[in-house]
Amino acid sequence: MADHGMPQQRDRGPAARQAPPFDAELGAALAARGAAAREPVTPAGLAAAQRRDAVARPRPTLRQLRADGRFEVRELRLPGGRDGTEVTLVVARPAGIPGPLPVLYYLHGGGMIMGNAWSVLPRLLREWALPLRLAVVSVEYRLAPGAQYLEPVEDCYTGLVRATGRAAELGLDPDRVLLGGKSAGGGLAAALALLTRDRGGPAPIGHLLLSPMLDDRGSTFSSHQMAGVDTWDRTSNATAWQALLGDRYGAADLSPYAAAARATDLSGLPPAYIEVGSAETFRDEAVAYADAIWRAGGEAELHVWPGAFHGFDTVAPRAALSQDAREARTRWLRRVLLR
Repeated sequence: MADHGMPQQRDRGPAARQAPPFDAELGAALAARGAAAREPVTPAGLAAAQRRDAVARPRPTLRQLRADGRFEVRELRLPGGRDGTEVTLVVARPAGIPGPLPVLYYLHGGGMIMGNAWSVLPRLLREWALPLRLAVVSVEYRLAPGAQYLEPVEDCYTGLVRATGRAAELGLDPDRVLLGGKSAGGGLAAALALLTRDRGGPAPIGHLLLSPMLDDRGSTFSSHQMAGVDTWDRTSNATAWQALLGDRYGAADLSPYAAAARATDLSGLPPAYIEVGSAETFRDEAVAYADAIWRAGGEAELHVWPGAFHGFDTVAPRAALSQDAREARTRWLRRVLLR
């Protein structure tokens, strides 16, 4: 039987002790945050972790997001998809730029158990929307354990269909849509690329996967190696996957739309940008996913940042490695948008 990384099994054996060292700047920034920065999320502590996250990542108001008129921001509540649940989108674009804009359709992180569509926007608007002259559509998908299995990705698909269907009204270019996300959002962006390919839905021109959460099985070497070391380790990861999958957790026939690493056919996907840290739980699944895209004849740009842990650029945004990562992402986005 495969090892699915049960939360109570915290691996602190030889593999964990041989973990790659953190980059010096990143390690210092993480140490300054104290032991709580690496406290794992367990099933018993999930509700408390969600409450802490809501305090740590409050939702900015639409007025705050508009930044004294620099951005046009709308909040849309749209009819749902297959189960009829309403989906909320936050649509933001630089003010005063005429014509339909290319779109970054972004899915926030948080292990599919935390996070929100609003708190990620200030950074996305500052770093990408202004310099690249693009719109950002951020999706408020349902979170586990309240939502399970395919409900979050179905929310993301519904939002994509609805947003592109109203492109003219929103000033969006439906033929220049990029999918993107970080951590759980990266995993959802990968799953969404598969889902829209298979359903013949809106065709994205690329997908940006930042430290993506792709594999529910917890069987990679890096998952064991970084146990108790990374900011998001196998204990937290198993807790999140169990919350999402419920009684499907560990199923041999799990849908790739729930966990993209389960996909056996990665052909026909748009160009991918995949990044991960060398000192990160998700390292091996991200590298394997890039390799699977290449084996299927697809295009993927892979970056493994040396000494980087999960969420490194949030913990230490001014570190040299964080700046390098942001520049590499921006260069890729610019290249894809210019094609």
